[in-house]
Amino acid sequence: MSAALLSVSGLSVNYGHIEAVRAVDLSLQAGQITTLVGANGAGKSTTLLALSGLVPKAAGKVMFDGHDVSALPAHKLVAAGLVQVAEGRATLTTLTVRENLELGAYTRRDGAAARASDLERMFTLFPRLKERENGLAGNLSGGEQQMLAIGRALMARPRVLLLDEPSMGLAPIVVQGIFRTLREINAGGLTIFLVEQNVRQALKIAERAYVLENGHVVLQGSGRELLDEPRVQEAYLGG
Repeated sequence: MSAALLSVSGLSVNYGHIEAVRAVDLSLQAGQITTLVGANGAGKSTTLLALSGLVPKAAGKVMFDGHDVSALPAHKLVAAGLVQVAEGRATLTTLTVRENLELGAYTRRDGAAARASDLERMFTLFPRLKERENGLAGNLSGGEQQMLAIGRALMARPRVLLLDEPSMGLAPIVVQGIFRTLREINAGGLTIFLVEQNVRQALKIAERAYVLENGHVVLQGSGRELLDEPRVQEAYLGG
């Protein structure tokens, strides 16, 4: 196996006296979808926030493309190509769909033509956003806001896309569309790290998967292996 594009070793995060994440090790191979699953409160989102530089690490090292990025602030991680789609979408509701997407490219220095080309690519990937291009983001449905959040992150031209609970609060048919889009984005070569409570959907699309319980990795393997793992079936898949 080639060297990981992103690797995490000994990651720990504390909230006061509470150890939310304990000595987590994981790695992402370039071009793959990797997922981190587990129950609500297991520490999944905290792990992602620590990787994004949005919460401080108590311990651990993060290597990205051969460089130690453990101490980089969030905005520099975005510029380096590590971009997160936040839980709850975090769209800027008083701005238009187009303005939200354009803001995703704020770290880029490659010229207006390249950004305009990527904007059109987002409208091709998400036709609903094109239809609502000049409308306020606050008027979008939950599924449309999730599309907008993903599109805004893609406008930064990430090398690794971090997704925090993209299916949260969405109808099943909308969730299917979101996961279909993630497979399409990944097929274009983008590395994806998916934190998700919808364990079945996440394991179906992931080449590599980790199960987090009480802040600690308790199982790892391919998505297919963990789908067939009795402990995962009993705890997360209803039997």
